[in-house]
Amino acid sequence: MELSTVIFVILLSLGAIQGIIYGSILLQTKSIHKLAYFFLACILFFFSYRLITEILHFFGIGRYDTWYYILLEMNWIYGALLYFFVKSYVNPLFKISKRELIHFIPVGIEIVWSFFIKSQNFYWDGSRESLSWLGYWGYIVWMHYPTIYVVGGLLLIYYSFKSLEILKSPPAIPNYKIQLEKLHWIKRVVIALGMFSVIFTLITLIDFFFFDYAFNFFGYPIFIIMAIITYWLGIEGFSRRKAVAFKKVETLTEKETLQLQKIGDSILQKMEVEQLYKNPKLTIALLAESINEKPYLVSKTFTNVFDKKFNDYINELRFEALKKLISNTKNDKFTLLSLAFEAGFNSKASFNRTVTKFTGKSPKHLKTNK
Repeated sequence: MELSTVIFVILLSLGAIQGIIYGSILLQTKSIHKLAYFFLACILFFFSYRLITEILHFFGIGRYDTWYYILLEMNWIYGALLYFFVKSYVNPLFKISKRELIHFIPVGIEIVWSFFIKSQNFYWDGSRESLSWLGYWGYIVWMHYPTIYVVGGLLLIYYSFKSLEILKSPPAIPNYKIQLEKLHWIKRVVIALGMFSVIFTLITLIDFFFFDYAFNFFGYPIFIIMAIITYWLGIEGFSRRKAVAFKKVETLTEKETLQLQKIGDSILQKMEVEQLYKNPKLTIALLAESINEKPYLVSKTFTNVFDKKFNDYINELRFEALKKLISNTKNDKFTLLSLAFEAGFNSKASFNRTVTKFTGKSPKHLKTNK
């Protein structure tokens, strides 16, 4: 076996093994996204299965022996699995209805047609007459044209677009609020699979129409890319398996809503007029005392009115105050940390975390970009 082939088999094996390992771990994930991780695990398993099938082919297993009639490529299932993964991730109440099963019809067609085409080998004696019209032309279209791969690629492209539409406008779920920033990694997965499908489909068509398969893109490159995607997809899912994109929100009565809005107005006044956020020792208890309200009601106000945690809200105000101090040339003589303390930050660590969160950069960039 040539060295290039050995490397190829090793790369495919690594992708397949990691896909199976990560998929198995995701199946055991206990979270609100349990169903979504089931579909992600299925994607990993089918990718791994496809890689394993190709590895077996390199060893002469599954080409025209007994395994040939058992091993299926399953190229038309990825799109539906991606779609259900995204749909169930953004909706913790999602369940597959009978109507939703329509998305798996292409998979059923591929399985039935694959078995039909493979069965023609039992009738073929080397002549065209030994096969029926459907058997002969079905074999030609299925085996001598890039039908399987083009349809599979187009399906994945189609479902990638549908998935992006869902991510763009997630459904409103009663008693749940989605945290859009927790969906960024899902979008990356969808875009990566969509781009892979576009490139794969275009090159497959170019290879067929202009090179008569001589370019052989559907060989080393495509499966190495698939192995890399399988490896990366497993890491993405594994590293975020404990993350939750939803937070449960309390259903409030009209009276409770009005009460919390009134408390919110009092908080705004305290912050705008008295600039209470500049007190480095400020806590919910101190804030509640200053507006003569109970701490738990103030905490509920931040959750339901401001849609933020207390610390995030206060640090955001401190950050805006800091930017104003930096923009004033009279403060050029002061260090950045001293200005941060003047804005209300109570520690260097808290200041660093806040700046990084809002700018994505370290605090030293604040003065250079003013």
